[in-house]
Amino acid sequence: MDAVTVAKVVGSGTCIVLSAHTDSRVGSLAQSALSDIRVLDFTQYIAGPYCTKLLADYGAEVLKVERPGTGDGARRMGPFPSDTPHPEKSGTFLHLNTNKRSVTLDLKTDEGRQIALDLAARVDVVVESFRPGTMEDFGLSYEALSGSNPSLVMTSISNFGLTGPYRDWRGSELIFYGMGGELYSTGVSEKEPLKLGGTVGLYQAGTIAAYATLGAIFAARDDGGGQHVDVSIMETQTGSIDRRMSMLLAYQYNGEITERAPLGSATGSGGYPSGVYPCADGFFQFTGGGNYFPRVLEMLRYPDELSGDEWLTPEAQADEDMQGLFDAVFYPWLLDRTKSEIWEVAQKSRVLSGPLNTMEDLHHDPIFHQRGAFAEAEHPEAETLRYPGRPFIMGATPWAIRRPAPLLGQHTDEILAELGLSDSQIGAFRDGGVV
Repeated sequence: MDAVTVAKVVGSGTCIVLSAHTDSRVGSLAQSALSDIRVLDFTQYIAGPYCTKLLADYGAEVLKVERPGTGDGARRMGPFPSDTPHPEKSGTFLHLNTNKRSVTLDLKTDEGRQIALDLAARVDVVVESFRPGTMEDFGLSYEALSGSNPSLVMTSISNFGLTGPYRDWRGSELIFYGMGGELYSTGVSEKEPLKLGGTVGLYQAGTIAAYATLGAIFAARDDGGGQHVDVSIMETQTGSIDRRMSMLLAYQYNGEITERAPLGSATGSGGYPSGVYPCADGFFQFTGGGNYFPRVLEMLRYPDELSGDEWLTPEAQADEDMQGLFDAVFYPWLLDRTKSEIWEVAQKSRVLSGPLNTMEDLHHDPIFHQRGAFAEAEHPEAETLRYPGRPFIMGATPWAIRRPAPLLGQHTDEILAELGLSDSQIGAFRDGGVV
């Protein structure tokens, strides 16, 4: 199913809206799933903005509060087009803040604090990712915000949660990954533990925060009472499916501590072939050891060198000498074939495997494009760029980019006007540095 693009003018820029699929609603998209939810967003960088992005992209109205002059710290993170830093062109910021409106507020001023209180009285949800205690310092605690809005849900995303002796400690993706336990098991035993790349943990924390926020919204609509949701980024890692959950259970059940396997070990990977291997145009990955090994032999067309019954015994998969004999057949076979050729024959033999795509490979994959996995949005400063698209398809209430990520303070005047402030009042706030 091909994605459909619908151009629509929003503010000072043009927004490219991609529906998840083609259907009779194109031209007048169906109401989004979360279009009756209003969110006041005090988050920055990755985890918090990803939480509110998930809500915004499925229809929630998100008002993003940013510091005057500097805005969200993600505006200073790359990548940037042509590697030229610009606060309106950060790929990280542009991706994480689609469908939001930006209002600038100095929360340290009495006027800025009052505007924040007035906005909080009109929304369903407040999401913040400051250090614990910062919202209280601003006079914007859950108790203060919910005083005039008893059904308000407030989600706080922090390193180690709002309570306990760790609450004020600093953290990072590397620290969370290490404290989560399974950095200890990644890499090889001859070297130090090796962290997998990226900021996966922060995105996962944002996903869990969105899930928790929606649950609290449903509860508030059921009984009329709001609540304060406490999301610890560290604790989202402890329960992660990235080895940590299964390995934590293994320790809790029998005291097992996962070790790093020796370099090139057959036993550490569950047999061979397992891991990443070179091929004619890059690299390919296999999980083909153990019980899967007969499928690998089928994929290789049963070469004479591997034809004996001894290759099908469990002991063979732990025998490093036999692994060496296997590799002598396997590597030439790989290096004579491209990733796509290997994947085709591997799939026919039901071998669990896949290509190691470069970003270029992924960007140009026609199947993902047919599914609508990527979206393009035109931005008034960054122009037209392609972004990762919807995380899942909802047939009746589709995902859509209704507007690109906002310019810093782009919607300040209109949001303040919605609160009933006059042009002269807004001008005075701007001259005084409140907005």
